[in-house]
Amino acid sequence: MDSTIVRLLLAAGSLGAALLSSRTLLHDFQLESYQYHGYFRTVLRSLKQTVLPGALLALVGCLLIPHVHGVGMAVVWASAVLAMGVVLMLAQRRMKMKKPLVFTPRVKRLCAVMVLVYALIIGLCAGLIPSPWYGLALVLFPLLLPLWVALSGLVAWPMEKLISEMYFRDAQRMLREHPDLIKIGITGSYGKTSVKFILGTLLSERYQTLVTPSSFNTPMGVTKIIRTRLMPAHQVFVAEMGARHVGDIRELCRLVHPALGVLTSVGPQHLDTFRTLDRIKSTKYELMDAVPEDGCCFFPDDGGICRELYDRTTKEKRLCSLHPTPDADVWAEDITVSPEGSRFRLCTREGSIACETRLLGEHNIQNVLLAATVCLYLHMTLRQIAHGISRLEPVEHRLQLMHKPGGMTIIDDAFNSNPRGAQAALRVLKQFPERRIIITPGMVELGGEEAAFNRSFGEEMASSADVAILVGRKHTQPIAEGLRSAGFPEEQLHVVSSLDEAAALLRQLGRAGDTVLFENDLPDNYSE
Repeated sequence: MDSTIVRLLLAAGSLGAALLSSRTLLHDFQLESYQYHGYFRTVLRSLKQTVLPGALLALVGCLLIPHVHGVGMAVVWASAVLAMGVVLMLAQRRMKMKKPLVFTPRVKRLCAVMVLVYALIIGLCAGLIPSPWYGLALVLFPLLLPLWVALSGLVAWPMEKLISEMYFRDAQRMLREHPDLIKIGITGSYGKTSVKFILGTLLSERYQTLVTPSSFNTPMGVTKIIRTRLMPAHQVFVAEMGARHVGDIRELCRLVHPALGVLTSVGPQHLDTFRTLDRIKSTKYELMDAVPEDGCCFFPDDGGICRELYDRTTKEKRLCSLHPTPDADVWAEDITVSPEGSRFRLCTREGSIACETRLLGEHNIQNVLLAATVCLYLHMTLRQIAHGISRLEPVEHRLQLMHKPGGMTIIDDAFNSNPRGAQAALRVLKQFPERRIIITPGMVELGGEEAAFNRSFGEEMASSADVAILVGRKHTQPIAEGLRSAGFPEEQLHVVSSLDEAAALLRQLGRAGDTVLFENDLPDNYSE
């Protein structure tokens, strides 16, 4: 009897401590959208944060387990590991996170499954492993917490798939009940969120428009917006469609069934999951494949992949270009860009109109032209479009210009970074007078080409910035190499460990008249 009680006490202590110590792993799983490739990559990249809690639990258990010879010492052992579990959980809660763990219904369900999975593993150990090896198994159990969290996610997957499909079909039903709703899908490696908000603003000059907010661009994100925000009065629905794997856009099109498809760009974004640029290209084109024969496809003339896909498309299509070309439907002339915004003439084959916007950079004119091309297809006038362009506001954290007390100008481009976006940001920074400072951790999710892209980023940075503050000593090494190879002054190159350190250094170095570009801000699962 005492032996059974001892085993139950040891099992309860190990179970409770393991659950309490799994908070960081659960957070990483959520940040990686419950995708195993990204989750295990984060575990390997941040071993200190992911493995240390389990190792500390194992250490405490190992020190005490030799003394467990009765019920009393079993209580002491269980209490000690539980106390360590509480300490680890509180320490994880106090860690400063840019995006904290959110206990969504899915996370709560996963926690319940974790309890069952942990209990089952510990129970099997209790039933199959004889003493004293059972105690050793409990001591070693926390060392494999990353695997147990992943196993719990795998066990929960069928339930989550069933729930998501139920919501998915409900959203499909709601869309079917709006047969006159004009549905627009937007995808691209870069620029899709910016084009989405630009298009939403322009369309609102004539139509009641629902635009998926923020970066809601996954099947469940778009499903939630349809189920909670779609109203009978809406005339147009604009859905951003993100992708990290082949087939992601196809799944979103199965939900939305867009009549109009907008491609903003194709480039080496998310190469860590797509592996090749050809797979990215084919995935983005899934949107155009889904557009019906009586729909229309919209492309920018980038002189590269987007142009290639435009030429290959046999459905009705429209093309926009930054410069006049024989086959462009919409283009710009008389472009003037400055630190205050942009001016240009929006041209079509039927006429033109002068436009002005606060958006920074020539690339944003391309985004505006693409949105305007869609609006013209939907029978909006040039005057309506120009008025909408004048109302455009910078999207938060995407080349957002802010003037700070003390005379410092901030360009916030911290949402994310990619090769094309980084080049555009550097061109914008170069337009500003006085001293120019860049704060960046570089680019991620570029697969095996990541170091090369960051090295090129550093080389280009050398001619645009006077001071460089790199965040993350390991990840930014290629950027520093690029800066040095381009002759950037060593005394103006600073490497820090965190964004907080960068902000503190900026307070020391900054002065009135400086322009500071914040280029990218990596999520918590990329912290070194």
